[in-house]
Amino acid sequence: MVAGFVDEAQIHVKAGDGGAGSVSFRREAHVAKGGPDGGDGGNGGDVWLVTDHNVASLLAFRDHPHRGAQSGTHGKGKGKHGATGADIVVSVPEGTVVRDRDGTILGDLARPGDRFLAAKGGQGGRGNARFLSNKRRAPSFAEQGEVGEERWLNLELKLMADVALVGFPNAGKSTLISVISAATPKIADYPFTTLEPHLGVVRLDDTEFVVADIPGLIEGASEGKGLGHRFLRHVERARALLVLLDLAPSDERPPAEQERILLGELGRYRPELLDRPRLVVGTKADVATHSYDGDRIAAVTGEGVRDLVGRMATLVAEARARIAPSSEVAVIHRPEPEDFAVERTPNGGFVVLGRKAERAVAVNDLTNADAVAYVQNRLSRMGVDRALHRAGARPGDIVRIANFEFEYE
Repeated sequence: MVAGFVDEAQIHVKAGDGGAGSVSFRREAHVAKGGPDGGDGGNGGDVWLVTDHNVASLLAFRDHPHRGAQSGTHGKGKGKHGATGADIVVSVPEGTVVRDRDGTILGDLARPGDRFLAAKGGQGGRGNARFLSNKRRAPSFAEQGEVGEERWLNLELKLMADVALVGFPNAGKSTLISVISAATPKIADYPFTTLEPHLGVVRLDDTEFVVADIPGLIEGASEGKGLGHRFLRHVERARALLVLLDLAPSDERPPAEQERILLGELGRYRPELLDRPRLVVGTKADVATHSYDGDRIAAVTGEGVRDLVGRMATLVAEARARIAPSSEVAVIHRPEPEDFAVERTPNGGFVVLGRKAERAVAVNDLTNADAVAYVQNRLSRMGVDRALHRAGARPGDIVRIANFEFEYE
C-alpha cells in the first residue's frame, strides 16, 4: 500500500523536566558539622523541529503526534550533579510552517537544516550547596526541577518547487509532469484525479529544477470552495508558474475564459502571485476542440514538450537570479523575554507573570521555612514587591504566582 501525502498535522511536544537538586551534608569522620554538598539536578532535554530533505510530507504525525525529550536526573550528595536529558530532533519536510493553536506563525522552516525550538527543557534544580552564605550556614532546602515546556502545535506544509502547474481539473497537469519527470501521479479522464500534490524533478542538459503538480483549481477556490485553500497554498513558494489551458475541456469553457478565472483566483488568494514569472500554454493539442493562438502542447504525443521544458528552464534560471538570499531566511520567532509583569485579576487580586518569578516559586519547597525566606528575598530583589505596590496592591490583597497564592503585606 502506498502511503498518502499529508500536508497538515498536529504535533504534541513535551520537553524533558529538570532534575531535582539534592539536600545533603558532608558526613566525614572527625568532622562534627559537615557543610552542604548537595549537587544540582540536570537540565531537561529540548524538542527541536529540523528540516530534512528526505522527508516528503507530514505523514509521520498523522497517527503518532507525540514527541518527547528526556528528563534530567536528580543531583546527589558529595556534589554530584545530575545528567542533562538528551534533546530530541524531529525531522520535518522543507517548507513546514509551525503555528500555535490560535494560528499565529511561530516558525517558517523553508530551507535545509532550518531549526525551530518547539519545547524548551526545564532547568535542573540547584542543590543545597548553592544556597550556602554567611547568614545561611546549613541550608536545609534545594530546588525542584523545572517542568519542561509542553504544548500542541499545528504543522502546515507548503511545497518547495521551482515551477507550479496551475490549471482546472483534468487540464493535463498530471500527464505533463509524468512525461517530463520521473513522478508517477494517478492519471484518468475525469476531474479531481489528483487530490494531493506531486513533485517531479526535471533535468535538461546541465539544468535541474522541481515542478509541482498542484491539484486542479476551481472557480471560487480563493474563497475556500472545494479544497481551494489547501491547494493554493502549495503555489505560494513556487518561483514561477505554468498555467495550463485545456483545449478540449469537458465543460466547453474556452481557453481565454479559463485563463481569466485561474488568474483571478490566484490574485484573490495572494495578489503577489500575479507578479511571479509565468508561462501560459494550451494542452491536449492532439484532441483540441477550441482554437488557440498561443503556445500549444500535446503531452501524450510529445508535441511541443521539449520546447516547453527549455522555456521552463530559462524561466527558472531568471527567477532564481532575481531572488535575493535574504528573502529566503527562515522566520523564527525569538523566545519571550523573562521579565515579569503584574496584572489585576477580575476578583480584585493580582497575578505575577514571567518565567523568573514563576520559577522562583515553582521549584522551591514552600513548606520549608528556609526556602520560603529565600523565595521572599529573591522576589524582592527582582522588584516584585515594588511592582505590586505600583499596581495598587494593598495589605490583605491576594497575589498569585504560578500555583502559589499569598496575602500581600
